[in-house]
Amino acid sequence: MESDLHILPKFRDGLSYLFLEHGRLEKDQSALVFKTESEALAIPVAALAIIVLGPGTTVTHAAVKTAAEHGCSLQWTGAGQARFYAHGLGETRRSARTLKQALLWANPETRLAVVRRMYQLLFDEELDASLDLQQIRGREGVRVRDSYARASRTFGVEWDGRKYERGDWADADPVNRALSAANSILYGLCHSAIVSAGYSTAIGFVHTGKMLSFVYDVADFYKADITIPLAFEATAAAPSAPEAEVRGRFRGAIRDARLMRRIVPDIARVLDVPKDMAGASFDVESALPGWLWDEADWVKGGLNYGGDDCGGDVCETEGGALPVDAPAEARGLRGDGDGHGSR
Repeated sequence: MESDLHILPKFRDGLSYLFLEHGRLEKDQSALVFKTESEALAIPVAALAIIVLGPGTTVTHAAVKTAAEHGCSLQWTGAGQARFYAHGLGETRRSARTLKQALLWANPETRLAVVRRMYQLLFDEELDASLDLQQIRGREGVRVRDSYARASRTFGVEWDGRKYERGDWADADPVNRALSAANSILYGLCHSAIVSAGYSTAIGFVHTGKMLSFVYDVADFYKADITIPLAFEATAAAPSAPEAEVRGRFRGAIRDARLMRRIVPDIARVLDVPKDMAGASFDVESALPGWLWDEADWVKGGLNYGGDDCGGDVCETEGGALPVDAPAEARGLRGDGDGHGSR
């Protein structure tokens, strides 16, 4: 099935997320249904960006396949969304945006330029060119601390600093648990947006060393405006169960902030990706191996003609149909002397 960024549904047009726990997610005809002991809930999978699967959930193979076909990401989390376990891939098979992201990361100068654009997005202003990275990070630290202090005053919730112990969720105070739950939802949405647009979650610019580094980069754009005030508001309203309260309020916060429309354009802005950027022509067929890297250029690859059937005017290869008299370069052959093209 062709997966093209130009024909896939836009991330901004979907609903945000759905959190499920203590039940079974399975296929029902061409849709999904979530069954608990007391009810069966129809899931609008074609309109959802992500389904977050909490504790006590099981999911069938057919349900995962249906979610993938409709471009709905799946995320498995722990109790209270305190831990992230696994995720599913997005629809797109295009590589152009991932390659652009990797090239920007690999060059120290372009990576620094991306970091500066990220911080400019956070501050919503142009940064003085004389500021070095440490000074910019210092300003961001002040901004975040001010956001916590302002939310504490606004909602009357005591704040004693960000504290999160991965191994002892219940030991954290209510507002820190609310923050972690809100951030977990935000990470899921950012993750879904990143993979749906064809970027890599692992190639981070500010954060590094994790498979979700770029998720953390992107989520930081929105924490001061969305998850921080939301967590304090939810804690003030329900201090005994802030996690459930913050999940209930999050959808309204997403709608008010127009978050679904902002994430992908914000990523393109910081990575300086043009709107009309498309994948390479071989990506039209996702099963084709693609190109081979060469120190001087890119060459067509993925072909092995040693045992292929090349009768008639067309040679049917693993990479597709080519004229039998196509030059070696067109078939990705490197002249290694054994009669096979490099794979």
